[in-house]
Amino acid sequence: MTALQGAVETAGPVSRLHAAGSFDPDDFGVPSGREEEWRFTPLRRLRGLHADAALDGKANVEVDAGSEITVVLAQHGDPRLGVALVPSDRVSARAFQAAGQATVLTVPPGVVASRPAVVSVRGDGPEVAAAGHVLIEVGANASAAVVLDYAGSATYADNVEFVLAEGSSLTVVSVQDWAGDAVHLSHQHALIGKDASFTHTAVSLGGSVVRLAPSVRYAGPGGNAEVRGLYFADAGQHLEHRLFVDHAEPNCRSRVTYKGALQGADAHAVWIGDVIIRPEATGTDTYESNRNLVLTDGTRVDSVPNLEILTGEVARAGHASTSGRLEDEYLFYLMARGIPAAEARRLVIRGFFAELIEQIEVPDLRDRVSARIEAELADPDDWPGGAA
Repeated sequence: MTALQGAVETAGPVSRLHAAGSFDPDDFGVPSGREEEWRFTPLRRLRGLHADAALDGKANVEVDAGSEITVVLAQHGDPRLGVALVPSDRVSARAFQAAGQATVLTVPPGVVASRPAVVSVRGDGPEVAAAGHVLIEVGANASAAVVLDYAGSATYADNVEFVLAEGSSLTVVSVQDWAGDAVHLSHQHALIGKDASFTHTAVSLGGSVVRLAPSVRYAGPGGNAEVRGLYFADAGQHLEHRLFVDHAEPNCRSRVTYKGALQGADAHAVWIGDVIIRPEATGTDTYESNRNLVLTDGTRVDSVPNLEILTGEVARAGHASTSGRLEDEYLFYLMARGIPAAEARRLVIRGFFAELIEQIEVPDLRDRVSARIEAELADPDDWPGGAA
């Protein structure tokens, strides 16, 4: 057993926010929607991913990586699978069992990847549900960037594991740019070794229902995690992000920053931020925040930050959540200088997202995300008062 595996297996269920996990789907009941972890999710739109729908389909997974990164297919039962992951709900456990093989990317110790690796996941239709599994291993003192690029039409559940050895660094950008009929439930788990650094950015723009659950667990002291996200929900879209940061080691740091915008009838955004600081995690420095811009009537935002502190010896611990319309004073300031109302709105929204977009470490991806945000803002008639 490796030190990282031991960290997963010995960290017991302390938090009331997250019960003990299991690899057996039968250990989880079929959600009814009354459970705390499912009460915001439109179960009727999941096409049975949460119940017993057959996961017989197959998404196309391709990897474009530098020669220093090893890419292999691992069969179900490979001991590397499940090191960072213990499924926390029925969907994750079903996906783990149903995925016959996993795509494994390995960065050897001491290696600095020459360019970002891109894992492209493409669906070919929503009729048959599919399951997937990706594992990214980063050796001691190695460094890499990985883009998870989801697109196409699909009904898809997957698990993604990130295992960071001592002193390593991994940057991940997960882009959910699905077609409008796609349903995607993804669990993305990071296990951070001693003095390792992990950055995870979620960009959710497409899909009918997207529920992304990133989690972070520390396997040694001195770990650092930056967990970021941006999303833009249009009419009828359900975009849900459920974060869990588990501080079980001393002197670790985490920052969670998510921003979202909503427009159109029945656009729904959900953000749940759970952070636990266990008794042994002295010296923890953590903060989480979520901000939402509501651009039209008829939308819904649910934003719930949770912070559970089980030791009094922390460096910092806090959270914040805000949801509201554009500030009239900002619009007035711009309009008073001759900028039309529609353009003033666009400028304010660009500024709202700009900080997070600029922090995306892959330049081409920054440009792509900026272009997608611009496309969302292209029709001022969707806003109250139209283009006036």
